[in-house]
Amino acid sequence: MQILCFPTRQVFSCVLTGKFKAPSPDWMHEHFFLAEYELIVMTEGTLYLNYDHENYTVQEGEYLLLPPCNAYRQGFKPAYSAFYWLHFSTVPGNIPSTSDADSLPHNLATDSFFTLPQTGTIPWLEKVVILMKQLQDLIKNGYPSISVDIMATSILTELYGQLSRRSLLFSPASPQRQIDSDIADYIRQNLSKNITIQEIADIFGYNAKYLSHKFTLSTGMPLKQYILNQKMDAANFLLSDTNKSVKDIARELGFVDSHNFSRT
Repeated sequence: MQILCFPTRQVFSCVLTGKFKAPSPDWMHEHFFLAEYELIVMTEGTLYLNYDHENYTVQEGEYLLLPPCNAYRQGFKPAYSAFYWLHFSTVPGNIPSTSDADSLPHNLATDSFFTLPQTGTIPWLEKVVILMKQLQDLIKNGYPSISVDIMATSILTELYGQLSRRSLLFSPASPQRQIDSDIADYIRQNLSKNITIQEIADIFGYNAKYLSHKFTLSTGMPLKQYILNQKMDAANFLLSDTNKSVKDIARELGFVDSHNFSRT
């Protein structure tokens, strides 16, 4: 896998952006030339894309970054998919454009550049989607190019920040970090339930107070607050990216009623 390098202290230029929803399960990406960088953020289904002689399979909750080159991108297998896309460009600088993953870790940043793996899972998809929606709203309402470009830059740096934070918070370097990572995954997979600390403690075989204390020490955030934050991030996403009612979203996120959900 390639690592892409981007200049720091620079505003990227937004070229084009949008949201795509496949018309059917038989859809395949068309044959298009790519003259700038492209970020694809998957929200549903699977995208099968060939670019520069390499096949990429991108699933819901994942992203793909494609660098500009003298090549075309096209689908290699039909499937239903929905995704946000952003074409952007950077001012050429004295930095490497790509490197092998083995030689350059994704969380490396210097005064000159920061790096992103070409593809991977987005730790907090909802936050990226909300920024994508805001970018489209700026364009739709005729905001000046500097506003649009800064929002596009925010999307890239949000992705970098999430990957870096995920690496720091849930690095498997110690048993406690691995437990924290497993707890975070469990919470994200069960947002439709009224998750309690006692329930998590029972599943992972710990005393509830001890587990909550260790989680707070390790991540800097109380476990109860972490659960709530995840639900609110999901709520922001569902409110901005779907046509579901507040009542349906409240039920989907494990709240007893919409009043309690709205108050939270």
